[in-house]
Amino acid sequence: MNWLLQPWPWYVAGPMIGLTVPAMYLLINRPLGISRSLSTISELSIGKFIPQINQTKFEPWPLYFVIGILIGGYIGGNLLSLEYNPLLPLHYAEPSGLAMLFAGGVLVGFGSRYANGCTSGHSITGLSNLQVVSLIATLSFFAGGVLLTYLRTLI
Repeated sequence: MNWLLQPWPWYVAGPMIGLTVPAMYLLINRPLGISRSLSTISELSIGKFIPQINQTKFEPWPLYFVIGILIGGYIGGNLLSLEYNPLLPLHYAEPSGLAMLFAGGVLVGFGSRYANGCTSGHSITGLSNLQVVSLIATLSFFAGGVLLTYLRTLI
């Protein structure tokens, strides 16, 4: 049981993440990615109130995928961990923290819509399909992360 409670090395976790790509194609014939799932759920829920929104045909798998990620994250962070893992650090409960979370959510939503996919969609699925646009997107994700990490150390 101890091996389950410790972080897994990259050479175990990486191939397991990589194997989800063919598993998604084999099981439900869909690529791995979260932004399309959230977009579909948003269209279905908002489209009921705003008829001008293009409603896609309802497919339950995006909903199951998002719920599975939430449940898996809870299990991994709370039930299979020896440490206490709060949902959010305390400084996010303050108005400035909430504003930062909201702004970050808007930027991530805009970026994934603008890039036609999220980090997992491009970096895992797109690269495994040898898509040049996914390589460019992944390099941009890393460059942006490195740049913001560097800028954060200056503040």
